[in-house]
Amino acid sequence: MAKELQVLNALDVAKTQWYHFTAIIIAGMGFFTDAYDIFCISLVTKLLGRIYYHVDGSSKPGSLPPNVAAAVNGVAFCGTLSGQLFFGWLGDKMGRKRVYGMTLMLMVICSIGSGLSFSRDAKTVISTLCFFRFWLGFGIGGDYPLSATIMSEYANKKTRGAFIAAVFAMQGFGILAGGIFAIIVSAAFNAKFHAPIYKVNAVASTVPPSRLRLAYNCNGRSTSRCTYILLEDEDA
Repeated sequence: MAKELQVLNALDVAKTQWYHFTAIIIAGMGFFTDAYDIFCISLVTKLLGRIYYHVDGSSKPGSLPPNVAAAVNGVAFCGTLSGQLFFGWLGDKMGRKRVYGMTLMLMVICSIGSGLSFSRDAKTVISTLCFFRFWLGFGIGGDYPLSATIMSEYANKKTRGAFIAAVFAMQGFGILAGGIFAIIVSAAFNAKFHAPIYKVNAVASTVPPSRLRLAYNCNGRSTSRCTYILLEDEDA
């Protein structure tokens, strides 16, 4: 017991070294990605409404119904609550470093899955997106306590508060980065596929030419030559 107290005391009075700043960067990037993943969805909901809930002849662009918008925005927070309880307990059992890697892997997989949640059917899109957003929040929930704990255990007594504050400050930068990235993507998309305003052309204001071609390929009729060949194959 006395030896353990000596080790802990040595860590508390240790001088600030480079590995302290390395821990700030690693834990801070965790909070950065947490905030980016959680809050960037609010910038996507309007686009989801315009694409999948468009009403022909409507004077206003499509928008997500209130219950759907609440599900898309809130499901990640449900996962976050569950992830904090589960991974906080698991981190004490298996070790911080190992569980921290598990949460990051889960976040990466579910972020990719969220980005690939698209379909012709709105219900399928929202269901798939909510599924991946929940497990993304589950991983984020694990990252929250582990990042804070890792930083507090690395820091010495003198700089512990400042270091933890620096890690938590990265959450604000993550939210800011989400908005900046959305502006950049929107500007690049508008430069590539310049579209009229909704009042002038409701369809062209939302859907780029490439999506129009995809919609035609999915919904349009086959050519006469192709239809004839298919019918010949069925008769054979």
